[in-house]
Amino acid sequence: MRRLYLQIYATVLVVLAIAALGWNALSAARMGPHEMRMLSGLARLVDQLIPPAGRPMAEQQAALERIADAMLSEASIYTSDGQLITAVGEPIPFAPAEGEEGGWHLGGGPRPPGSPRVARENGAFRIQFQLGDGRWLLLRHALVYGPLFELGSGLALLAAAVAIGAYPLVRRLTRRLERLQQRVDALGSGDLAARVEVEGRDEVADLARSFNRAASRIGQLVAAQRTLLASASHELRSPLARIRMAVELAAGDARPALRAGIERDIAELDDLIGELLLASRLDAQPALEQVEDVDLLALVAEEAARTGAKVAGEPVRLAGEPRMLRRLARNLLENARRHGGSSSVEVSVSPLRPRGARLLVEDRGPGVPEAERERIFEPFYRPPGSRETGSGIGLGLALVRRIARRHCGEVRCLARAGGGTCFEVELPGAAG
Repeated sequence: MRRLYLQIYATVLVVLAIAALGWNALSAARMGPHEMRMLSGLARLVDQLIPPAGRPMAEQQAALERIADAMLSEASIYTSDGQLITAVGEPIPFAPAEGEEGGWHLGGGPRPPGSPRVARENGAFRIQFQLGDGRWLLLRHALVYGPLFELGSGLALLAAAVAIGAYPLVRRLTRRLERLQQRVDALGSGDLAARVEVEGRDEVADLARSFNRAASRIGQLVAAQRTLLASASHELRSPLARIRMAVELAAGDARPALRAGIERDIAELDDLIGELLLASRLDAQPALEQVEDVDLLALVAEEAARTGAKVAGEPVRLAGEPRMLRRLARNLLENARRHGGSSSVEVSVSPLRPRGARLLVEDRGPGVPEAERERIFEPFYRPPGSRETGSGIGLGLALVRRIARRHCGEVRCLARAGGGTCFEVELPGAAG
């Protein structure tokens, strides 16, 4: 069967049919030869306890009361032609002596002559004996569990049948969905080679095939994007190198301001290309490549010397990739120098409990509005008004966040007391 909904529908129908057959079998359970023999023996014993028809009615009534009390039943005695003689409790309706009218005789197969007649009706169990002198003794025992119990039992039987019968199909389905979910999570975490094994020919199998096609297409697009990015970056650096050489050859030009501007633009383009290549490498290799024991304070101090930032704190060692951590510190320092105005940049390193390090980079610039503090970590985000000034964010802070998260850490932009901006980086250590 190809369609999943048809499998589920057919399973439910089969389970309901099995439950109905089982309940009918239980409800129509018939007494076997052993039970009928037991009731025949009981009839002979009762026949000996009841006085003959000629005895006084009080004696017959007393014997009938003893039998009814012992069997927790109502009892009635009828003549051979169905006339009521006496009764204990509500008189029990008399059934014909021959045939199966009135629902008598639950025994399977033909009923032996003279055997008791048995029936169950309206929450009661009744037996009809024929005594030796032709009279009839009828006993009716009220069942403790009545129709409501039978209804509850039927529902319980149905629930058990559905639970047992549907479990294999449901578990098989959920196992396949769980495997599909695991591969979707793997693809979402960056494993572009994640694929799902196609099982069956139903909708879940179609979904697995669709996922595999989508994952393959995504892998092809990402690979093409990486190839294009690497090629474009390489092609951009060639003319940049020629422009830099031309600027150096024009060192004697009488327009030093123009030459300085060109050199600055070249440096920015070169940095941007480097950041693009780093972003592409981070996409291609989500895990850290070379994890080492790094002294974060020493690493930050080396980068701070390039920008003239003030460094304070205490040595803290953590597991990480030195090149990536150096880029993180450099981008934060360059960002603070660029956007902090003429204020000095302050850097501090402190231990992070229970392990890791906390890095703070602070400036006294105009600060970042609260609504922008999260968006500045987006690639190439431009705050309002920056298009006129040309002061975009670029990839610097986006790379800072990605590097921090590769080390299982996080970076936040906070307001500095007294004005300015504070970037807080928490680095618990390398990713496993």
